[in-house]
Amino acid sequence: MSLPAHLALRLLLVTLFCLAGAAVWTVWETRTGLREEAAVSAGRIAAQLARQPGLGSLGPAALPVSEPQAEPTVLMILPGICAEIRLGAEAPRRICGDWDGLVTAPAWLTGVLAAEAAAPAIREIVYRGRRLGSVAAWPDPVAAAGRAWRQVRFASGLALSLAGLTAILGWLCATRLVAPAGRIVQGLDGFDAGRSPSPLPRFKAAEFDRIADAFNAFAARLARAEAERTALMQRLVQVQEEERQTLARDLHDAFGQCLAAAGALAAAIEAGVPEDRADLRADAAGIEAVVASMRGSLRGALAQLELPDLAGIGLGEGLRGLVSDWQALLRAGPRLHLDVAGDLTGLSAQASASIYRIAQELLTNALRHGRPSRVFLRLQRTEAAGGPIMLTVHDDGGGEAARVASAAGRGLAGIRARLAALGGDLSLTGHGSGICACATVPVPA
Repeated sequence: MSLPAHLALRLLLVTLFCLAGAAVWTVWETRTGLREEAAVSAGRIAAQLARQPGLGSLGPAALPVSEPQAEPTVLMILPGICAEIRLGAEAPRRICGDWDGLVTAPAWLTGVLAAEAAAPAIREIVYRGRRLGSVAAWPDPVAAAGRAWRQVRFASGLALSLAGLTAILGWLCATRLVAPAGRIVQGLDGFDAGRSPSPLPRFKAAEFDRIADAFNAFAARLARAEAERTALMQRLVQVQEEERQTLARDLHDAFGQCLAAAGALAAAIEAGVPEDRADLRADAAGIEAVVASMRGSLRGALAQLELPDLAGIGLGEGLRGLVSDWQALLRAGPRLHLDVAGDLTGLSAQASASIYRIAQELLTNALRHGRPSRVFLRLQRTEAAGGPIMLTVHDDGGGEAARVASAAGRGLAGIRARLAALGGDLSLTGHGSGICACATVPVPA
């Protein structure tokens, strides 16, 4: 639930709580007011009866005792009040004030007011110090409940209207107030997408403004750290490539010459062995075979370590030479297919070398860690200039992409390091019969 909705709901709950309190207070005030009105009605009736002829104002002997006495005026009794009049030896008389009866209260409210009915208000009918009778007045429970229910309904309707209006206004105000949160979330999503987020603007709310300042400062620090990391990765790849070239030269110059010398010595021994020493001749031939095998291994290692002249022949031709060398080595093994599409001119030496090394590693993984019958390698540039380069290696040698991605080998780690230096990424997906590896390299124009 959103923050504005939370705020509107809480305002509504607070208003409903206040409404319940207001209803209880209304019932209490109605009950108290009815008690006061009962006391007032009892006092009025007692005063009126004390002034009636035959009861005091003209003296009790003015009328015969058997003559009926006049009822007190109904205006003396407030609406919803009942009274009981006791005069001398006469039977008690009960009268009630008029009540419109238009509002019918719930039974539970009538029951509550009837159960909590207080003692009636009693007033003496006195004339010149002589007690003539008494008047007892009390609220009628039905009328009291109706009056209380009317006031509760009025207060409830007013409170609910105010609650609804307050919730709507609160939601509108909160929506406008928390609108900057959307901009902040968009900025945070920029980190996940791997792009540099745009600086956040100034906000009117001081709290969001402080968050924006902290976000912009963090984004600036992260951009500097990312630039430093990219520079370090580029330097690492460059140093690694320099070490490869140095190692290739050392192997070729030192180890290659030693193998050549050993081969020549073995050939000389084989040529100079006496006719009766066939065993020495066989040993010399064996040494020559071992040296030849070591030369083949050395050529393979040099092919992995050395880079072709990509600046001269181009990246596409370099990959064709790589595929051709692998195909010659495999002979009757799986078939390799290369497809180069798009304009590859204008690539930097570092980008060309990294893409060549990535293709080399992906092709090696596809051939060594699976049993493919075909391997398709595709290099394409989506736009004529300035577009990213996509290198795809697709094989049918089986395997699971998740297991390959989580493997602890150094090959994928080296590929990811090179792509990180170029700002690219690597994806591995399974297609049922094998694995498809796709490396995307953003290359500026």
